[in-house]
Amino acid sequence: MPSLPISYLPPKPSTEMMFKPLIYDSDPSSTTLLDGENHSVKPLLSRASSFNGAVTPFNGDGSTGLYQNRRRRSNSDNCLSAADTNGSQQQQSIGQEVSHAAAETFLLTRLFLKLLSYLGVGYRWITRFLALGFYAFLLMPGFIQVGYYYFFSPHVRRSIVYGDQPRNRLDLYLPKNSNGPKPVVAFVTGGAWIIGYKAWGSLLGQQLSERDIIVACIDYRNFPQGSISDMVKDASSGISFICNHIAEYGGDPNRIYLMGQSAGAHIAACAIVDQVVKESGEGDSVSWSSSQINAYFGLSGGYNLLSLVDHFHSRGLYRSIFLSIMEGEESLKQFSPELVVQDPNLRHIVARLPPIILFHGTADYSIPSDASKCFAETLQRLGGKAEVILYEGKTHTDLFLQDPMRGGKDEMFEDIVSVVMGDNQEVIGKSVDRRRLVPEFMLKLAHWVSPF
Repeated sequence: MPSLPISYLPPKPSTEMMFKPLIYDSDPSSTTLLDGENHSVKPLLSRASSFNGAVTPFNGDGSTGLYQNRRRRSNSDNCLSAADTNGSQQQQSIGQEVSHAAAETFLLTRLFLKLLSYLGVGYRWITRFLALGFYAFLLMPGFIQVGYYYFFSPHVRRSIVYGDQPRNRLDLYLPKNSNGPKPVVAFVTGGAWIIGYKAWGSLLGQQLSERDIIVACIDYRNFPQGSISDMVKDASSGISFICNHIAEYGGDPNRIYLMGQSAGAHIAACAIVDQVVKESGEGDSVSWSSSQINAYFGLSGGYNLLSLVDHFHSRGLYRSIFLSIMEGEESLKQFSPELVVQDPNLRHIVARLPPIILFHGTADYSIPSDASKCFAETLQRLGGKAEVILYEGKTHTDLFLQDPMRGGKDEMFEDIVSVVMGDNQEVIGKSVDRRRLVPEFMLKLAHWVSPF
């Protein structure tokens, strides 16, 4: 059996967790706000058009002064008319955003109430829910800043429709530099198959877009709006849209990478394995090819549901609700990528899979790091390209939320950039010391109270 390459990355020294200023441009006259965009302060009127106190001479009949006064009033009226038009367009755009947000809120509230009927009342679920509230409160300073970037940055294209099912939307995070086609990371967010949402990837999108990488965050139907097969179909439809249309947004269709986090890592892995099965003549027709995916990044994911169902039950995701999500106990094997690739009739598909790179924290109690190690080991044994990178002492949310909110350089994101950018040493070596979003003591508290 080939040895499993495992990289252990020690925790950062405390000095690296100190606040570091964010530097993007050597121009001292520019300032940086959240999304890293430079904004120069300009006067409302240029000096050439400002009033300079000069008096326009009159002709003998005063006609010149009267004509110029009328012309000034006409120009002023035109400016006011243009301003009114722009204002009405802005109001219409804001109105559409508010309407969309209200519809989403109503949908999520209805689904949450329906979910309660499935969950019932249990002490584990209640304690997890309370811990989640406190955890969100501790990270709220960071969430507010990331939310501001998400809603107001001109480099974020929100809610692009990719399919005809509910929640078939994706968000695009575009680099400021638009020179040449960019590599693309298609990202499937986590959320225990229940509370996933595309906006959860905004911090990832912001970070990678700063490094000249386009990020596409794919939304999908959660339980109880959909079950696991619906989630995998939605993710596959989103990947198909990206493969076929990303060039229209400045992306390079030959440099697409697939990534998922937590439940999203499981869904994305199911999508890529299912795609390879279809391409092998074992399923339906395809609208995208696994060969278009340069590599798969799995962050804190679980790939063998049979070995995780009891663990999830002990953590508060009760067996009954989990089996409902997964369409019954008989479907657990079907939606376990680690088990699918070991099927004697499907072992040939492993050679068609893209390189698999799995990231996991050793202190992850939601999905133990053994889940990634076992999946990588299985793939290697079957002749696939797989690697797992372990981060010592990191929990389920440290790698995805707390560490990026600390500011400075982030080890896991640097690992992703080094793979995506390949030979582009200029981008790989680019120093991006991001500013701190949340005080350290709040991040440490969030580390301990996190329900994930």
